Amino acid sequence: MMTHRWSWIPNALTFLRILMIVPFAAALLAKEYRFALLIFFVAAATDAVDGFLARHFDWRTRLGAIADPLADKALLISAYLMLTLTGVLPYWLLWLVVGRDILIVCGGLAFHYCIGRFDLQPSIPGKINTLVQILVALAIIILLADFPMQPWVTDAGILLVAVSALFSGAHYVAVWSLKAWRVKRQ
Repeated sequence: MMTHRWSWIPNALTFLRILMIVPFAAALLAKEYRFALLIFFVAAATDAVDGFLARHFDWRTRLGAIADPLADKALLISAYLMLTLTGVLPYWLLWLVVGRDILIVCGGLAFHYCIGRFDLQPSIPGKINTLVQILVALAIIILLADFPMQPWVTDAGILLVAVSALFSGAHYVAVWSLKAWRVKRQ
């Protein structure tokens, strides 16, 4: 019973992570890459702690289930946006990353309203895509912060993110199309 008093902590950490997006984006835009890295690692730590607390003490909430992945996605999109605006990444990659996310959201909404209830569960290709995006953004920021990192990570990372985004986006379209076809056949 005593631990229930602290059940607000995971959601508070999620909202703290949301608040970190502005200084993170500002640091990237100002090319203050070491400060951006610090914020990135603090955000990652809060994500790990809030997830652990929510699972370990069963402090899961509907709000947390929605806000946590949105906070993660917003931080990641802000990294790609700022790295694009500063000329580190090409615009087409930003459009591909954001376009994939828009496709998934619109596809899920279309399925939900036109076909039937559909709980959006991340697929394995979707999870791999997110991991690739995080690792590539992190590697590029480490390189820009003048920490030890191979210079080829930018070009290789761009290619990896593009292939991963295309594959996982196509995978979601294929899965939803198959489910829609099966539901309509019944």
